[in-house]
Amino acid sequence: MIAPANTMAADARVFVALDLPSVDEARAMAATLGDSVASYKIGLQLLPIGGVELGRELRAQGKNVFLDFKFHDIDATVEKATASVAGLDAQLLTVHARPDVMRASVRGKGGSNLKILGVTVLTSLDKQALEDIGYNDNAEDLVMRRVRQALDAGVDGVVASPLEAAAIRSVVPDSFLVVTPGVRPTGSAAGDQKRIATPSAALSSGATHLVIGRPVTQAEDPAHAARAIMAEIDGVDFRRR
Repeated sequence: MIAPANTMAADARVFVALDLPSVDEARAMAATLGDSVASYKIGLQLLPIGGVELGRELRAQGKNVFLDFKFHDIDATVEKATASVAGLDAQLLTVHARPDVMRASVRGKGGSNLKILGVTVLTSLDKQALEDIGYNDNAEDLVMRRVRQALDAGVDGVVASPLEAAAIRSVVPDSFLVVTPGVRPTGSAAGDQKRIATPSAALSSGATHLVIGRPVTQAEDPAHAARAIMAEIDGVDFRRR
């Protein structure tokens, strides 16, 4: 498991997605959230405009950092890119859950503490969307196939919707990370997410970590919204079911 960051108020299992238009806005949001959040996700939106540097700043502040870069390329490129990320002191990195990509990322991280997550099926995709791009499997069947491939490849966990968390947990060891985006507190708009659940439902089903963005970053009071999520999941863990 990822060690909690240096904060008393926050739950390190909750990664707030800094999917904002600029690094300055993301930095300001992190300052607004302060001790209410211990962990942040930095994705492709910020990658070309200073996202890596922001990740270093957050790590210097004692925060956990998830680099959601979704590497997907030939083996040699993924291996070298992962090796580059391994030197950034982030906790998590995503790659696409293609077997050769995952194996290359494991080689690239070497002996570092970086955890590799295979992205199974994006939470914005439902059965119709999968059919439109050429998959005959439903979302859960495709996720479970990729989970088995992730186990074989030796990555540290997967990213999947909270609706698949229980099925994944039934076939993986407790140490295997199940990171769930598509998490929406009760009363929040679904937005572009299709396969969603509340924070407590996702954790009790088998997730180890949650990714929550707009319900926090677009709230009238982001710190209050974050604290409400922490209160909802206090004491909730799949091992206590």
